[in-house]
Amino acid sequence: MLKTGPCSPAMLLPRNPRHLEPLSPGSSSRGPENLPTTVDMESAEVSIIPGLQKEEKAAVEKRSPKVLKALKKLSIQANEAPVIAMLGSGGGLRAHIACLGVLSEMREQGLLDAVMYLAAVSGSTWAMSSFYTNSGDTKAIEAELKRRFDQKEWDLDKSLEKTVKAAKLENYSLTDFWAYLVVSKQTRELQDSCLSSMKKQVEDGTLPYPIFAAIDDDLQTAWERKKAQKTWFEFTPHHAGYPALGAYVPTTHFGSKFKEGRLIKSESERDLTFLKGLWGSALASTKDMKKFILAQFLSLKEKLKMNYLSKEGTGVDEALLELVTAYLQDQSSNSTQRRLQTLQQALQVERPDQDSEPEHAWLAKMVQNWSQMSWEEQGRLLESLVCSFTGQGGLPMPRIRSTIKESLKDFLDFLNKTGVCFWKWEWGTIHNFLYEHGGIRDEAMHSRELLHLVDAGVAINTPYPLVLPPMREVHLILSFDFSAGDPFETIRAAADYCHQNKIPFPPVEEAKLEAWSKAPADCYILKGETGPVVMHFPLFNTDTCGDEIQMWNDRYSTFKLVDSYTLDLVTQLLEVSKNNIRRNKENILREMRNVVREPPKFLEVNKDSLEDMVEDVEGSQAMEIKITHTTA
Repeated sequence: MLKTGPCSPAMLLPRNPRHLEPLSPGSSSRGPENLPTTVDMESAEVSIIPGLQKEEKAAVEKRSPKVLKALKKLSIQANEAPVIAMLGSGGGLRAHIACLGVLSEMREQGLLDAVMYLAAVSGSTWAMSSFYTNSGDTKAIEAELKRRFDQKEWDLDKSLEKTVKAAKLENYSLTDFWAYLVVSKQTRELQDSCLSSMKKQVEDGTLPYPIFAAIDDDLQTAWERKKAQKTWFEFTPHHAGYPALGAYVPTTHFGSKFKEGRLIKSESERDLTFLKGLWGSALASTKDMKKFILAQFLSLKEKLKMNYLSKEGTGVDEALLELVTAYLQDQSSNSTQRRLQTLQQALQVERPDQDSEPEHAWLAKMVQNWSQMSWEEQGRLLESLVCSFTGQGGLPMPRIRSTIKESLKDFLDFLNKTGVCFWKWEWGTIHNFLYEHGGIRDEAMHSRELLHLVDAGVAINTPYPLVLPPMREVHLILSFDFSAGDPFETIRAAADYCHQNKIPFPPVEEAKLEAWSKAPADCYILKGETGPVVMHFPLFNTDTCGDEIQMWNDRYSTFKLVDSYTLDLVTQLLEVSKNNIRRNKENILREMRNVVREPPKFLEVNKDSLEDMVEDVEGSQAMEIKITHTTA
């Protein structure tokens, strides 16, 4: 089922996408001539170019001499820079802090300068954001991290202001709520800068080239059935898009509206706080996430009632808010119908002599027929009712004229739109830059007006697909696993993905993975006849934690709230992650020498899977992927 944006009548109106003649490879269309003169049309184009984009190629070429220089300092002579990638897994705040520790010690040991790519999922993207916005100064980043956690720094009012502002956007979703009110508090950091601001440091080769991972949640069926490569979506300082298709849009225009490859409406680039919420939006089970978000919503609702509604609000204001809340708490309860009646009564009190107005008649009919409606019909009508109050459109119905004070309107709109997104469970809503693009054969990829991008950790909790063929050919992968539970699930999942897509990956034996998971060591080296060498580093292991691994896992659970993190806990976690690097420096150097002496071979990858058409595109239902234990 296709998803639509909040307060959008399109959810009821099926579309018949146009079938366009394919463009030649690499071609794209210029935007319309009536766009603002500040828009650089050349840079706003959608590109369909398989392989590395030209900006990334140039950055990697600039980085290569610095990698060779770093290797020489490590007593490794090389004529050509090997492609080494460091991967950070998901794991919420645990991954954020541990990844910063790894980056810090990699730099201290002179190893980071030999790395070509940094790629991350979920919590590790938070660490990477801090790393690049602070020019890779790991000592300053670590000192600032400790200061923020020591002082328990977080500005609720500023975060709330950002969220209310985001709610005015056309494609507001729970990702905005999560980013500004949850992730900003978890990291104690509200980042106003944008991803494109990282360009300079990577274009001159000073820092490794960064890749931030997400997945297209609408393609979850394709992922579950055949591990479709098209599911993966990536962000770099230069571009955002589908690497399996070679389909990208400039990062500065991610979120802008395109049609047929042309820029229709330019939107401001979203800040890093929003992107961190998108990249790190799956920290717990759907049930726990719903419970947590509902609690946050109710807390904000009470804050509004106490501080504003009791002084300035009307009965209609409060009745609408209570209606949304009742539906969120229990959609099957009769309390929703009672709240509708209360809203109807409040409107009658506000304008007692105007019962004949269309909106009054429409609301009365809605109350009368409520119990006969399906769950889907109830949700659609409530959404449209809320949108009629907030002036956002909705179903063709009269806009309800209320006396909501302007000082309250934005806050009420925010809470009500959040309520709509909650009962639809809508995340990561963004304009599809491939909408009706003739260069894309797959109808599922070009027929959707909107995308829903979410945390890539629900697919594979480490971004292996973004550094493996056909996207990139990395020689040595340093995989740092900060996951909860089995620290080899990411290896198992990556092997399964590679097996199904015929991509070279070191052979994996299930019996060994199960044995290793019972008492994980601090480093594992996986090699095959072709493909990359993989070094896998579990965060909590017998070498650093002894027989207390479970205690460490419990102490730093993925959804552990930031208020329970003391400065001591932060410092201990940094030290554990750093110790893994110190203990394995010689192992890393040995594998660097090996790939310099004999670079891994990459056989021709079967690209047929990229031509497969995606079927059964779905909306953002709760996504709980279970990785099979079958491997190559």
